[in-house]
Amino acid sequence: MSLKDISAHFTFGENWSHYAATIDEARLAEAEKGLVRLLGEEPLAGKSLLDIGCGSGVHDVAALRLGAARVVAIDIDPVSVSTARSVATRHAPGRDIEVKELSVFDLAPETFGTFDIVYSWGVLHHTGAMIEAVGKAAQVVKPGGLFVFALYHRTALCGLWRVEKRWYTNASERMQRAARLIYIGLLRLRFKLSGRDFGAYVANYKSSRGMNFGHDVHDWMGGYPYESILAPEVETLMVQLGFEHVRSFTSPKTLGFFGSGCDEYVYRRR
Repeated sequence: MSLKDISAHFTFGENWSHYAATIDEARLAEAEKGLVRLLGEEPLAGKSLLDIGCGSGVHDVAALRLGAARVVAIDIDPVSVSTARSVATRHAPGRDIEVKELSVFDLAPETFGTFDIVYSWGVLHHTGAMIEAVGKAAQVVKPGGLFVFALYHRTALCGLWRVEKRWYTNASERMQRAARLIYIGLLRLRFKLSGRDFGAYVANYKSSRGMNFGHDVHDWMGGYPYESILAPEVETLMVQLGFEHVRSFTSPKTLGFFGSGCDEYVYRRR
């Protein structure tokens, strides 16, 4: 599969389009909290931010609300691009935001420029060439700037999930719906056996990427291509690219029966 060929990719755009209709003040506030948690004491005020794989654009609006002077958002899915533009128009009218249909593999500092903050949450592991994608994204971080990204934590069952995701991406809507019902049924059983309230979990569900529970299940089951990585491997890669670790939020070791969560990383370019 070519790095620029999206024909075999899961189409995230439609899912983001459906989700965008639910974006309200509460979801925007949650997106702001997520950015603040990752950036720590690093202010967004007056900074430029590039969002790679912008999805619904909710975090781009959040960045502007936190004071970012300029936001550029890119995505390879035309529906995501259209959705992010619509969300920006609705929630951040008149602000300096540009949304482009562009691949991370087309980024080059000499033509695209560099940014104070490059943000890519849960995206680069879906490119089909994760390591190269990380390198491309890292190139457009300004010296002293931050690279904020999230990648799937590798588990023992990542190989099986890769097979499932490839099947799901090519399955009919009816089969996808059946697969989601099975997944949710098993998850409900797990909650029951552990004495937890599944209904309360769904009602209070908060995704780090902003989705609600239903949209997030579809996103997880269909996210193909799919790669995963462990934190020590990320550290080695980022040191080679000229970055130093600022902070990270990593998942505990898990079998991965219900999938893999994203490990979050913040690195500064030396």
